[in-house]
Amino acid sequence: MHVADPVTVVIDPFEAHLLRADTLRVALVVPVSGVLGLLGPCAINCAMLAASQVNATGGVLGRQVELVLVDGGRSPGEVAREVSGLVRAGAVQAVAGVHASDVRMAVERALAGRAPFVYAPPYEGGARNPGVYFLGEPASLQVGPGLDWLAEHRRARRWFLLGNDYVWPRLVHASARMHLRTLSATVAGERLVPFGSVAMDALVEELAAVRPDAVLLTLIGSDLVAFNRAFAASGLRCARLCGALEEHGLLAVGGDTTGELYAAMGYFGSITTDANLGLAERYTGMFGPDAPSLNGHGHGCYEAVLMLAALAGRAGALAVPAIEAVADGTTVTTGRGLLTLSGRNVRQRVYVGRADGLDFSLVTSV
Repeated sequence: MHVADPVTVVIDPFEAHLLRADTLRVALVVPVSGVLGLLGPCAINCAMLAASQVNATGGVLGRQVELVLVDGGRSPGEVAREVSGLVRAGAVQAVAGVHASDVRMAVERALAGRAPFVYAPPYEGGARNPGVYFLGEPASLQVGPGLDWLAEHRRARRWFLLGNDYVWPRLVHASARMHLRTLSATVAGERLVPFGSVAMDALVEELAAVRPDAVLLTLIGSDLVAFNRAFAASGLRCARLCGALEEHGLLAVGGDTTGELYAAMGYFGSITTDANLGLAERYTGMFGPDAPSLNGHGHGCYEAVLMLAALAGRAGALAVPAIEAVADGTTVTTGRGLLTLSGRNVRQRVYVGRADGLDFSLVTSV
């Protein structure tokens, strides 16, 4: 793998077991295969950028940060066994990741508090175990602004809920159903499908029969791309609100100019804050103008590595009990601005973007 900066190294798990190091090694759990494999390149770049910044200011606890790449696109059991083995062997001392929630839950169980774990994507909410820190939006907060905006501006009253069949979509749908009731809106249909579903034309036909005003999409990765391609080819018209569509997914879809494709995320590359403009400049400076575009999932890895460094620096140790004692109030500055942990998660603005060709135009934020 090409490494853009000599102070930041991505090595594979096998090498991590064999090579002794005086660095602080972080297991970087991101998909490089499977339905979410398209997230990998930007996520790795962003984690490397964060590690480079940390190392340039002295590292963590006097040690340089080194990243150990773990493919988070495999089955939850496979990923959890690999991460647990790395921690148990002392080959890594902390974990950061952007991957599906079923993988996160398996890793969390396998770690059992033996190493700090920062999880960056939107998640389903619920219990927060010691040593696990969440930077993404919980289901109860993520899609509400998009539902509100489409109900007001597009008069979306009849909704269809469509997602992959695992924990995150199930709980996002549950939250959406409650939220839609407060808007006097109805759920006209719902479907959860396995990963890798190929019968997207049949799903589009089902939507055509229901004729909803809008669709809430909690499909992820290549399934979300395949559905949006099939939808565009069908000529069917209705608003689509996605909970996991970012710039790479939009590019894979081929862009959209209908004005009817929306995404609700905590970060878009088009945010025009000073913090994000500075991040974009550093990212381009490190990886060049042709690097994968900044996006929500990649940016999450940037935040996760910075947050791990901040937690360890504040605690003066990597032991979970020491970090737990000081975690609340730990801050980092990212493309979203200042993030502060409270109760093992952060509360941050949610943006709603409308696809405008190959980019997103922000229509609202809450």
